[in-house]
Amino acid sequence: MSIDDIRQARKKTIGTNQTLKVLKQSTERVVRVYVARDAESRVVEPIVQLANKLGLPVEWVDSMRQLGKACGIEVGAATASIVAD
Repeated sequence: MSIDDIRQARKKTIGTNQTLKVLKQSTERVVRVYVARDAESRVVEPIVQLANKLGLPVEWVDSMRQLGKACGIEVGAATASIVAD
């Protein structure tokens, strides 16, 4: 999988709060988690740890701007995830 997968995903979360929420509530529906390398570690570390604990793949993206653009928003995103229908 690559960053192109999140561009084409029908259902996704964008941002740390939404991604953390879906990880805690419905882990069986999360397919993959995306994390921006330039995001503050204190912000993304809880998501990375939870994803690893749950055995979910984590895809690292070069920048928040790149991840935001891939998600179809005009601002950067620290994290995002693909959610199964």
